[in-house]
Amino acid sequence: MASKVHMSEPQCLIENINGRLSVNPKALKILSAIRQPVVVVAIVGLYRTGKSYLMNKLAGKNKGFSLGSTVQSHTKGIWMWCVPHPRKRDHTLVLLDTEGLGDVEKGDNQNDSWIFALAILLSSTFVYNSMGTINQQAMDQLHYVTELTERIRAKSEPDEEGTEDSEDFVSFFPDFVWTLRDFSLDLETDGESITADEYLENALKLKKGTSQKDKNFNLPRVCIRKFFPKKKCFIFDRPTQRKKLGHLEDLCDDDLDAEFVEQAADFCSYIFCNSKTKTLSGGIKVTGPRLESLVLTYINAINSGDLPCMENAVLALAEIENSAAVQKAIIHYEQQMAEKLQLPTATLEELLDLHRASEKEAIEVFIKNSFKDDDQSFQKDLAIKLDKKRDEFCNQNLAASSERCSALLKEIFSPLEEGIKQGIYSKCGGYRLYVEKKEELKTKYLEVPKKGIQAEEILQEYLKSKESVGEAILQTDQTLSEKEKEIEVERVRAEAARAATKMLEEMQIRNQQILEQKEKSYQEHMKQLTERMEKDRVQMLEEQEKIMAIKLQEQARLIQEGFQEENKRLQNEIQHLQRKMKKTKTECPELKN
Repeated sequence: MASKVHMSEPQCLIENINGRLSVNPKALKILSAIRQPVVVVAIVGLYRTGKSYLMNKLAGKNKGFSLGSTVQSHTKGIWMWCVPHPRKRDHTLVLLDTEGLGDVEKGDNQNDSWIFALAILLSSTFVYNSMGTINQQAMDQLHYVTELTERIRAKSEPDEEGTEDSEDFVSFFPDFVWTLRDFSLDLETDGESITADEYLENALKLKKGTSQKDKNFNLPRVCIRKFFPKKKCFIFDRPTQRKKLGHLEDLCDDDLDAEFVEQAADFCSYIFCNSKTKTLSGGIKVTGPRLESLVLTYINAINSGDLPCMENAVLALAEIENSAAVQKAIIHYEQQMAEKLQLPTATLEELLDLHRASEKEAIEVFIKNSFKDDDQSFQKDLAIKLDKKRDEFCNQNLAASSERCSALLKEIFSPLEEGIKQGIYSKCGGYRLYVEKKEELKTKYLEVPKKGIQAEEILQEYLKSKESVGEAILQTDQTLSEKEKEIEVERVRAEAARAATKMLEEMQIRNQQILEQKEKSYQEHMKQLTERMEKDRVQMLEEQEKIMAIKLQEQARLIQEGFQEENKRLQNEIQHLQRKMKKTKTECPELKN
């Protein structure tokens, strides 16, 4: 369902008050209303480096995120601005502007580390903004990336093979964009022109050596190369004269350096065209409500002293959405039955056919809206609820048939009832008249259509209730001999016994039909579940192949650069991934009983 975003200005999403992070309910309400997939772009960097300006440009505005014009940091926490995506139809662009890292007023960088980690966890494109060139000082300022293994977990439990949790970071980390502001160097190396991306790649080269200094040099570079699946670099000239920088949001493009304007336009175009929809493991596209759930899960984990865990966040989201998916499926089933079912049905099979068709659609609705139902607990819950709904409709069908038949019998047999009251059968030859009238009315009743499956049972109940009346009329009829009366009594009993046998057979047939329907329902659940699990298996294999390609590319680079120790570590990761891929390829979907 499409949903329009109406945000005239940014809203604080995660507040940072005295070092404690909390979620702003107003911002969550905005996210909950966005049913479209979201592209989430987060920007981090030292304070007073012009992050907010770039985010305002992405929003298509000059003003919005606070720019500030002093050495004091303006943005606190994480601010959000949701706007219609300018290039992706039916998508929403979510811009996250973070408080400046390294603000001297905060005293320590504990809070900065969490802001940095949250920006990575929530975004599909992560922009790191810095001033000047990529030198060692710039790398040192990016020390937060080296702390991610202490701030984020991919899985809730350690891997059986004892591999490092950070091996899986690349599977859910965002694309990395480094923006260099006030860049004044020529993009050249050894006298040859290079691109900004090549400049970044050169800056990420490792230094050979085993000293602590060498390790400190390499660590942030290793982390960036290892964790982020895609890397991009943009350089920006100084936008205008220093005295005008404090009024940047009031300046039009004509007042800015032409090179800077072009560079900003290139940056925005790249983000619009290349930033991916925020996606979770299994190809799950994140919408506004899903992003809301992720924010709450991560903040709750941080405030409780735990590490934000991607697996736990996905499971928490699955718990919410799978419960909702069950409800959506039940509502769809009820709507379909309400539209198509007219009670009472002529046969039970007619009702069960409608149930089966509606149930099939309901399961499809559940499959479409659910994910990560690994133990099939939610689908089992749906099956139980659908069985209960079927039984409820069966009972309603019985009741509707009984009600109609009872009313019909009362109407049709009223002349017989009136005759009994008037005593017209309590005379010689009266029993023959009573039987003839009863058979006549019985035939009339049986000819009436749309009585439902209780037609015979309700009739027999009525006839049984008149047995004593009929016997009394029989005994008072002086035209019949005692022998004839005995024969008639036996005939009536035999007829009642045949009717009872017939009803028992019909009941057994109905019970057998319901049992067969239960088996068909089970098979339908298994069919759609197996198809979904096979689709998930293919999706998982595609994700693993993408990760393998990234790791192999990095391995080739390490071999070329001659870093055998790092290559050995990466080779272990590759072998571990190869084992997982082999298992994914060969294992059939496991259906839990």
